[in-house]
Amino acid sequence: MHHPASEAFDTQRRRTRRIGTCVVHALCDGAGTFFEPLSSAFPDAGATDLASAAALDPDAFLPDDRWRLHFHAFLIRPREGGAILIDAGIGPANAPAAAWAPTPGRMPENLTSWGVAPDDVDVVLLTHLHSDHVGWSVVEGRPYFPNARYVVPKADHDAVEKLNPRVREAILMPLAATGQLDLVEESVRLGPGVTTVPTPGHTPGHTSALLQSGNDAVLFSGDAVLNALQLVAPRVAYLFDDAPEAARAARLALLEQARLRGAWLATSHLTDPFVRV
Repeated sequence: MHHPASEAFDTQRRRTRRIGTCVVHALCDGAGTFFEPLSSAFPDAGATDLASAAALDPDAFLPDDRWRLHFHAFLIRPREGGAILIDAGIGPANAPAAAWAPTPGRMPENLTSWGVAPDDVDVVLLTHLHSDHVGWSVVEGRPYFPNARYVVPKADHDAVEKLNPRVREAILMPLAATGQLDLVEESVRLGPGVTTVPTPGHTPGHTSALLQSGNDAVLFSGDAVLNALQLVAPRVAYLFDDAPEAARAARLALLEQARLRGAWLATSHLTDPFVRV
């Protein structure tokens, strides 16, 4: 018998991990087909690698060389209270990502479903300044999370004209105007047990994050890993990496850290947000 309520519960359960004294919720802001065919997005991938990746994430591999991706943000809720957001999704209908991503996103509904209001968020880490990771940062010209410190890699801030000039105007300038923009260059503490991990390459300042609580850990990969292909063949480069060699080195180091820690990998664009390496 079909049980929609049971299915909804199972989906929520798969999108939540308890890490020591913290709870982590994956917030899917949307899903859709990428504008670049898989074979050109990952031109070095071999047939065996593609087959292995398709077995790992079959819903991402569509007919005719198309690639379906999800757009995940992550909400960390420490036992001490407050909330930390890793990335800010694709955003509302008029967000910078609207030209190519499936807007509007679902961040408001996702937060409400977990009993979190925008006012409750203390810190927002933008792993990098590509438009599909910053969309809910600012809505109608005002920071969507009014009490949050927005942690942004300085190298991406300095390169935003190259990355996306609209992000400067729509996101960075309003955050700077309210004093909420916090530019970082090294590893910084975001909250209890949560630190940033510099992983440059996809963008000049691309930054991942580590949550360690007791013997449990999760690594938030941002776009250091974009597709299951880069789990089965992590040396495979992505067409739109700013510095492919640096991105490859960062990905290999991040995956090795996940293995050594026995950590979950929290992925931005795979169908299942949490994977074991």
